[in-house]
Amino acid sequence: MADLWQSAMDHAVAAAREAGAVVREALQDEMKVMMKSSSVDLVTQTDQKVEKLIIQSVKEKFPTHQFIGEESVAAGAACVLTDCPTWIIDPIDGTTNFVHGYPFVAVSIGFAVNKQVEFGVVYSCIEDKMFTARRGKGAFCNGRPLQVSDQKEISQSIISTEFGSSRDPEAVDKIFSSMRKILCIPVHGMRGAGTAAVNMCLVASGCVEAYYEIGIHVWDIAAGSLIVSEAGGVLMDVGGGELDLMSRRVVAANSRSIAERIVREIDGFAPQRDDAPPPRA
Repeated sequence: MADLWQSAMDHAVAAAREAGAVVREALQDEMKVMMKSSSVDLVTQTDQKVEKLIIQSVKEKFPTHQFIGEESVAAGAACVLTDCPTWIIDPIDGTTNFVHGYPFVAVSIGFAVNKQVEFGVVYSCIEDKMFTARRGKGAFCNGRPLQVSDQKEISQSIISTEFGSSRDPEAVDKIFSSMRKILCIPVHGMRGAGTAAVNMCLVASGCVEAYYEIGIHVWDIAAGSLIVSEAGGVLMDVGGGELDLMSRRVVAANSRSIAERIVREIDGFAPQRDDAPPPRA
């Protein structure tokens, strides 16, 4: 089975590179932008094109595998993670960045079996950085091993987060309250790349000590979660429990002590889960 998963990972890397080339080319062209749940939740023709490209190529090689894709779910497909081999795909993580030409855009491909991520591939395609991880075999960027920061003091740390796409005033108040409390611990600074996958890879690379967010989706973090853990990092829920990929809440850090310190400052809330049943008509 290990050889089969390695073959699947090799395919994911090749598919991510091909997808990245499509994204880079599209950045040079005029694009059609549509809205999903709100005026700040964007989708482009390139998102849809890239997801279709990846899924079709995987189906040809692994016809029995299942998929959770951002654009497929937006179009009405179920978002259910079973024990079956499942590809979890974000064709463009950082669509708003992509639309504005902000240079952090990633193709994210996670692969789960028995609800456990077995490999993750995140291709930061503008930077041409390929982040990869296999369970139990470490994490890498362009073939070089990754290791989280060894910083023990949160006051000497950089923390990454995002504002998310919700503009509900209550949620926004909690987001800003959390940021204020974390900033005033104090920490060295707070940053955000505009893509969850890249933020998680920055934790794995040792550039930032932690990343947290409420409102992300399983396709944003599936690949990055394994890259963080294989680089020596820690994952948990914003409430301090174990990470639940479907909960839309994540803390990724270089150490448990820094993760737990951040958790103490977060004003948590619970968005609708990714695997929640659709509302009745």
